[in-house]
Amino acid sequence: MKKEFRVRKNEDFSRIIKKKQSMANRSFIIYYLKNDLDHARIGISVSKKLGKAVIRNKIKRQVRMMLQQTINFDDNYDYIVIIRNKYLDLDFNSNLNELKYLYKKILKRMEK
Repeated sequence: MKKEFRVRKNEDFSRIIKKKQSMANRSFIIYYLKNDLDHARIGISVSKKLGKAVIRNKIKRQVRMMLQQTINFDDNYDYIVIIRNKYLDLDFNSNLNELKYLYKKILKRMEK
């Protein structure tokens, strides 16, 4: 995923989360907010409760790959994905299916 498609600044994370447009399931919480750009941006947050840095970085890499398969980057939305503790209980494909299902629910809500 290119760096231009990532949310990096703490102010951007805070702004998106403060708007409180979100959907959640047992593995993920996704906050979303319309942006002024012509493409989507994604930020990923993994709590220190999930493990040491090596584990957290592995989770971020996995989630980035899942998001590349799932999200349409032509949308002009910012997404913040927060990984929950239950992520570790499921395998990669189960987590991928959960993320896809959650993204579809978000798309339906945005259409309204």
